[in-house]
Amino acid sequence: MAIEVKVPSMGESITSGILSAWLVKDGDFVEKDQPIYELETDKITSEATAEVSGTIQFKVEQDAEVDIGSTVATIDESAQAPSNNKATTTSKAEEPAEEPATSASTVTESPKQEEAKALPKTSQSDEILSPASRKHSIEKQVDIDKVEGTGKGGRITKGDILSAKATPSVSEKESTSSQFDSVAKSTIPVTSEPSSRETRKKMSPLRKKIAQRLVQATQEAALLTTFNEVDMSRVIQLRKTHQESFVKRYGIKLGFMSFFTKAVVNALQSVPAVNARIEGDHIVQQHYYDIGVAVGTEKGLLVPVVRDCEQKSFQEIEQSILDFANDARESKIQLKDLEGGVFTISNGGIYGSMLSTPIINFPQPAILGLHNIQERAVVVNGEIVARPMMYLALSYDHRLIDGKEAVTFLNHIKHAIENPDRLLIGL
Repeated sequence: MAIEVKVPSMGESITSGILSAWLVKDGDFVEKDQPIYELETDKITSEATAEVSGTIQFKVEQDAEVDIGSTVATIDESAQAPSNNKATTTSKAEEPAEEPATSASTVTESPKQEEAKALPKTSQSDEILSPASRKHSIEKQVDIDKVEGTGKGGRITKGDILSAKATPSVSEKESTSSQFDSVAKSTIPVTSEPSSRETRKKMSPLRKKIAQRLVQATQEAALLTTFNEVDMSRVIQLRKTHQESFVKRYGIKLGFMSFFTKAVVNALQSVPAVNARIEGDHIVQQHYYDIGVAVGTEKGLLVPVVRDCEQKSFQEIEQSILDFANDARESKIQLKDLEGGVFTISNGGIYGSMLSTPIINFPQPAILGLHNIQERAVVVNGEIVARPMMYLALSYDHRLIDGKEAVTFLNHIKHAIENPDRLLIGL
C-alpha cells in the first residue's frame, strides 16, 4: 500500500514553501522517521521525516514550490528492505603487456655519428666554411646562411662566427611567444558568454521575507541610531576568572551575549518606553522580556527569541542561545521559536564589524548592535591607557522613542556592562 507524503501545516500564516532539497534518492528504501526532504518557507527551513518504512517515489522535483497539504511523494510500505549481504565478484585486472624494447633504445651510436647528427644541414655557405668555423657555428647556434664571410674568397672565418648573433632556439622562441601572449592577454579585455560571467537563482522564500521586513521597517518606522562605547575590561576579566569553573559545571562557555541580554533587560526595566510597540493608533506597553538574538545562517538571518530573560540565569541564557544557533544552522528551528520578542540584539562583532546602523526587527521598536572589541587609547583618571573598547549602536523607532529615552537606555547598558557585578546581584 502506498502512503502519500504531504507537506505538513507550519502555522496559519504559511501557505506554501520551496522543497529545497531531497535528502534521499527517488526509489530509495527509507526507514520510518528518516529525514526525506527539506522545506524552506518565508520564516523557517525544516526537515520532514518518513511516516512509514518503504520505497519512496517522488511526485515533485527539487526546488519546486509546493502548497501546504499537497502530496510530494509516496512510500510503498509493502516493499522489503534491501539485503546488506550482496554477493560480490572481483576480477583481476589484466596487467598491460610490456612492449619490446626498440632498436633505438638499445643501440648506442658512436660519438662521430652523434656529432654528424648535430651538424647543420648542408647549405651554400658550407662550401666556404672551415671545420673550425663550422664547429663554432654549432656551439653558438648561428645561421650560416645569414653570416657574411670576410675571409679570402668570401670564406666564413671563426671571427665571423663569434661576432654573429645566435639564432633563437625553438624553446626560446616558444618562451618569447608565450611571454608576449601573456602580456597581450593581460592587456586585451576578454569577453565571454553571459552564462559564464553570472548565475541567476530564484530568491528563496526566507530571503524574500527578510527583504520585505527590512523594506517595511524603513518605510513604516522613523529610524534613528544613537551610539556609545563601552569598556569591556571588567566583563573580560570576570569571564577569565570564572570561565573554567563555569564550563566544568555547565558544560558550556560563558559568553558576552548573556551579559548583554541581562543588561538589555535591566535597561528595559529602567526605560519602559523602549519596551513597547505601535499598533495602529495605539501604543502597546509590554511587561515581559523576551529578547531576540540574531543568528546568521547560510540561508539568511534568523532571530530566535529567548523567553523570560529576567527570570533566567546566565547559564540558562547561554544554553538557550547555543541551542537556537545550532537548530538554526541545522534547519531544525521551530516557527514558535521565532515569534514574539520585544527587543533584538545583533552581534556583528563576531564577523569583525567596527560600526554599523542596524535596522529594527519590525514591529519591535529598537535593536542593539554589538561590534568588534579593539584595544584603543582612552583617558581614565586623567591618564591615557589602552582598554578593550566596543562601539554600541541603538537603532530605534523615533515615533515611539524620543532621543532622551534612547540615550538614557544606551547609557544603562553601558553602565551595566562596565559594572557587571551589579548585574549578578540584580542592580
